[in-house]
Amino acid sequence: MRKKRQNFSIKLGPWLVLLVGLLLWQGLVSFAIVPRFLLPAPTDIWLAFQADFSLLMQNMWITLGETIIGLLLGILLGVLIAIVMDRFDPIYHMVYPLLVVSQTVPTVAIAPLLILWLGYGMLPKVTLIIVTTFFPVAVETLAGLRTTDPDLLQLMASMGASRRKVLWYVKLPYALDHFFASLRISVTYAVIAAVVAEWVGGFGGLGVYMTRVMKAYAFDKMFAAIVLITALSLLLMSLVTLLQRWAEPWKQTATEKIK
Repeated sequence: MRKKRQNFSIKLGPWLVLLVGLLLWQGLVSFAIVPRFLLPAPTDIWLAFQADFSLLMQNMWITLGETIIGLLLGILLGVLIAIVMDRFDPIYHMVYPLLVVSQTVPTVAIAPLLILWLGYGMLPKVTLIIVTTFFPVAVETLAGLRTTDPDLLQLMASMGASRRKVLWYVKLPYALDHFFASLRISVTYAVIAAVVAEWVGGFGGLGVYMTRVMKAYAFDKMFAAIVLITALSLLLMSLVTLLQRWAEPWKQTATEKIK
């Protein structure tokens, strides 16, 4: 009974904090403690969301399409780089420092260059998402591959298993936890990268929408777009959690037995 109450409080706690924060926010604006033109109230944001719902949805699908394409390509690139670095130590020593250096360049600095080189279409957005998301996947997947139980590797070697079978049946399953941890980070990076690239230049998307409403000083619509971007990131993270449960059914079974 106590465990059920604890689980209930853990699940309900964040929502209560969010509700209190929204009520406090609403009160500060309603009683003119904070000027409404500087900080719109939650009710103003909701009304703006309703007023621009169709336009927000139209731009959201553009951003979501760019995010999914760039994320999938970034994941593929990251996993391939991790496998190659794990297989060949010389490549690891040559490539890994360059990967680290590549992540020291701010996204905001790369985006204008990609727009200049690749135009205002989808390509620069997808490219920026790939550049942003492949690094966490590569680093964490590599860490997972290199923490494989050595006893299992020796067992597979004694059975005459090929490198491909060792990778597929032992190393990759061991790396799944690291992979999904990096994927949770990458999905949020992907949405942010897409919006930043659209903000710099584009024909559609939530970044373009935010640029237009910001120039019109429509901060209620600006906040509506921010809320939508946050919801999109949370949705993608939830999908990653579902995907992990599907990919690692043995963990779910073990958790149920403990409960």
